[in-house]
Amino acid sequence: MWKIKKGAKFVAVALTFGVMASAAFQGTNYLFNQLGTGSEEEQTAELNMANAVSTSADASDSSSSSETSSVSAIADAAMPSLVAITNQSVQEMMNWFGQSQVYESESSGSGIIVGQTDTELLIVTNNHVVEGAQTLSVGFVDETAAEGHINGTDADHDIAVISVNKSDLSEDTLSKIKVIEIGSSSDLQVGEQVVAIGNALGYGQSVTTGIVSALNRSVTIDGVTNELIQTDAAINPGNSGGALLNMSGQLVGINSAKYSDTTVEGMGYAIPVDDVTDIIESLMNRTARTEQVAEAERGFLGITGQDVTSEVSEAYGMPRGVYITSVTEGSAAAAAGLQQGNIITKFDGTSVSSMSDLQNLISYYRSGETVEITYSAVSDGEYVEQTVEVTLGTNTNTSTASNE
Repeated sequence: MWKIKKGAKFVAVALTFGVMASAAFQGTNYLFNQLGTGSEEEQTAELNMANAVSTSADASDSSSSSETSSVSAIADAAMPSLVAITNQSVQEMMNWFGQSQVYESESSGSGIIVGQTDTELLIVTNNHVVEGAQTLSVGFVDETAAEGHINGTDADHDIAVISVNKSDLSEDTLSKIKVIEIGSSSDLQVGEQVVAIGNALGYGQSVTTGIVSALNRSVTIDGVTNELIQTDAAINPGNSGGALLNMSGQLVGINSAKYSDTTVEGMGYAIPVDDVTDIIESLMNRTARTEQVAEAERGFLGITGQDVTSEVSEAYGMPRGVYITSVTEGSAAAAAGLQQGNIITKFDGTSVSSMSDLQNLISYYRSGETVEITYSAVSDGEYVEQTVEVTLGTNTNTSTASNE
């Protein structure tokens, strides 16, 4: 179980499984009446064979019915813990004339309620589901929705935790949702059946089932390698951030379509829950910043930068983040020792993948606040991750929009 500060509570999920059984008397009687008039030994042998065939067929039917019933029960029990997440963000692109154009975009994903405090629900999802979000909408099992806030993200493991204020939810909604029960991904075995639930393609929650095809499968994205659960349960865009459940209805993985190979059918990946427990606990204990600071009081870092996109990251072996192109003399960044060529990857514990991400994060911090910045610098021909504390300054040059 994950521990949450501020008096957090976890709710266990109780599952009930129904098993259907059937009898074969009618089939056996029919077959007996059709037996020939041979010897008593021949009739006995034929009758035994008929009973064996009938028993085998019934066992198969019973197994199929039991499996369907189990998946249905697991889905029913887990649905109150699943949410749909809608990310509204602002994207920037260049037109044919080299001019920058800004437009709004919307994407969808899934999330899992993994904890709660007296004042908020805590939801785990994928980092790429909430990346670049200006606003987040979280939809619950009763089809109500509320605003979500990012507590923190970890891009390297594609994990994020968001929160929803309980005060934004009705008592009726609170009575219908619950915290998922956490299982152990380390106990999974190849060939074991699993159930995947998520907001597939943004059409609403869907359920798929399959088996564990492989464990500890190494997959490299954006220069970062993770060990993942491979399954043949369908995981599509929108399923990202959804739950991979064992047949006890416990959370064992977090689905991620980011890792799926679109050129191969029947192959999906999930992040093993045991591998990210510490990350999730850390992000859950962070406080979400929900109000932007007035521009006159806003913190100032003092750098200009360029995005290190996933394409650039893979082509040049650079960490994804913000490449510092210049540092303002006398700024907070300069005082902290940040230099041109450093790549900022995290700001106050939250992953940064673009300059717009960094600008959006800083907009929630006041001048004078001290934050931890994670960056990568070249050492002996390799990028080495470092951290530094920075006390944010005041922007005295409001005309430099790209300077944060």
